[in-house]
Amino acid sequence: MKTDLIATRQAIAQGLTHPQAVAEASLAVAQSKACEHAFIQLTSEALRDTAQQPHVNQQTLAGLAVSIKDLFDVQGQISAAGSVVLQNQPPALHDAVAVSRLRAAGAGLIGRTNMVEFAFSGVGTNPHYGTPAAWDGLHDCAVGASDQTHVPGGSSSGAAVSVATGAAFIGLGSDTGGSIRVPAALNGIVGFKNTARRVPTAGAVPLSTTLDTVCAMTRSVRDTILAHEILSARQVPKAHRPLSDYRLAVSRSLMQEGMDPTVTRAFERSLNTLRAAGAHIDEIDLRELNELTAMMSTGGFSPAESYAWHRQRIAQDVERYDPRVAQRILRGRDMKAHEYMDLLQARQHWIGRVESTLLGYDAVLSPTCPIVAPRISDMAPGEQRDAEFFRTNALLLRNTSAVNTLDGCGISLPCHAQGELPVGLMAWHAAMHDDTVLQLALLLEPLLMEPLNQASTCKP
Repeated sequence: MKTDLIATRQAIAQGLTHPQAVAEASLAVAQSKACEHAFIQLTSEALRDTAQQPHVNQQTLAGLAVSIKDLFDVQGQISAAGSVVLQNQPPALHDAVAVSRLRAAGAGLIGRTNMVEFAFSGVGTNPHYGTPAAWDGLHDCAVGASDQTHVPGGSSSGAAVSVATGAAFIGLGSDTGGSIRVPAALNGIVGFKNTARRVPTAGAVPLSTTLDTVCAMTRSVRDTILAHEILSARQVPKAHRPLSDYRLAVSRSLMQEGMDPTVTRAFERSLNTLRAAGAHIDEIDLRELNELTAMMSTGGFSPAESYAWHRQRIAQDVERYDPRVAQRILRGRDMKAHEYMDLLQARQHWIGRVESTLLGYDAVLSPTCPIVAPRISDMAPGEQRDAEFFRTNALLLRNTSAVNTLDGCGISLPCHAQGELPVGLMAWHAAMHDDTVLQLALLLEPLLMEPLNQASTCKP
C-alpha cells in the first residue's frame, strides 16, 4: 500500500520532503495510465498553488492532494455528477460544506473524479467518461493485462482509484448504498461510511435524501479518522481498550450468502486471525436482515427520491442518460405516496429491532462485498449483459446497503493476501457508533494486513 497522509505529513515536518514535491508526484500519477478515466477534470494549478502557500506545511493536511467526486460543488466548477446532462449548468458559486472544510484544513484539490452517473450503481461503470480500472495490486502480473482489468466499484469509482494509485491521499465521495465501501473493498483501501447526520450534504447533487452520506476513502485507518474529523468538525476520542475487550458479532443471515471462493477464504482467514489475537466473536442470527428484500419491494428510497429530483430532466433528456441509470431512476415513477410513507415507517421499526438485537455488541463483522470485482469487459453496455450487470450490482451492494438502511456506520478494511484480488472486511454498527467502529478498526488493520504484507508471487 502507498505511503499514507500522516506519514507524508511527518516527512514534510522533518524536512525530508516538501509539499511542492509531493504535489508533483501526485500529479504525475494522476496523469499516468494507472489513473486513466479516474479524473473528469484535473486541477493541477490549484494543487500547485496550495502546495506553494506560505506555512501550508503547518496546516492539518499540509497541502496534500485530495480528490473530489464530481457531484460536489467546488466554486467555479461545474458539478456534472458523472453525466453529460448537467455539463452545461453554470459553475458553482460556493464550495460544498465538505469541500470547504477540507480546503480550510489545507487540502490541495487535485481534481474532480469520475463516478457512476448520478451515483446510481455499485459497479463503477460510466459510458460518458470511460470506466477506470480497479487498482487491484495485480497490474504487474498476467492477470492485470488490459483485457482483464476489473471494475473499480461505485459509485465513487474515480475517487477510489485516485487514492489506491497514489494520486490523492483522501478521496471525497458519497455513500448511499455502499458507494464508498464497495470501491474501497475492490481497490484494497480503507473506506468509512459515517452516520449520515455527522456530515452535511449541502452542495452535493443528491441521489437519496434519506440515505446519502458524505464521507471519504484513504490508505489507512488513521488517515480515515483524520478525514472524518475534518468532515464532521469533531474529534474522535482515543481509546485504550485491547481487542479482547470488544464484543464482536458475525451474522449468520444474509451477509455470508453467495460468497465466492476468494472472499470465503479471506473472510474465514480474517476471523481466525482476529480470534487468535484475542477477539471475542459470536455468531448471531440477525434475522432482520432477511426482511430487507420484502421491505424494499416497491423500489426503496433511492428510485423514488432520485425520480423526484430528475423527473423534469429525464422527461426531456432521457436519451442522454446512461440507460442503466435511467432504468433505475424511472422505477421511482411508479411508487405511490402511501407506499413511500409505509416504507419510512417500516424502516424506523426495523432499525429499532436491529438495534435491540445488537445491544451489547461493539460491532458486527461481515464481508464488505460477497464477490471480488468482475472484469470490465463482462459489465460492458448491451442488452444481453444487462441482466448480469444488475445481478452483480445487487450482490456488490447487498451487505453495505443494509448498513445504510440501518442509518448506521461502517468501515471497509483490506483483508486479502498477496496475489489475490482485493477483498474488504466491514466492521459496522447502528447510528452514532462511529467512534467505536473507528477505534476498533485501528486494532483490526495491522492484523488484517499481515497476509497482504507477506511477499508472494502474483497468481490469478
